[in-house]
Amino acid sequence: MTAPKEERLPRIGYLAFPFRMTAGGGALSDRASHVREQIEQVLFTSPGERVFRPEFGFGARAMVFEPNRAPLWEVARNRLYAALAEALTGEVDPKSIRVEVGAVPATPERLQVSITYALATIRKEERHDFAL
Repeated sequence: MTAPKEERLPRIGYLAFPFRMTAGGGALSDRASHVREQIEQVLFTSPGERVFRPEFGFGARAMVFEPNRAPLWEVARNRLYAALAEALTGEVDPKSIRVEVGAVPATPERLQVSITYALATIRKEERHDFAL
């Protein structure tokens, strides 16, 4: 029995977020980094901020002023899941997206967001944690 072949992402460069210039032109990201950067865009863009996509974004900045309790976590989890499922279409298997929201254990006044997903092309699972 042979070992399963490891799948890899194609070597395609994506413009990095936030956009910045290097000596060779616009900075580039690999595909896995590009997906993480898309997640950051969803997290930190407020709905209505983009003129031609007013529904885009989660609006994490607005969550900072809400009471850090279970009702907020549930609303944030549902809203963020919907925003990510739409924004990551084609990049991530939508059934694999898991969003966890809660207080940071060491500093309960901070909001912890954990996002787990599988890249659609290679089924590799990734996890990112954000403390807001």
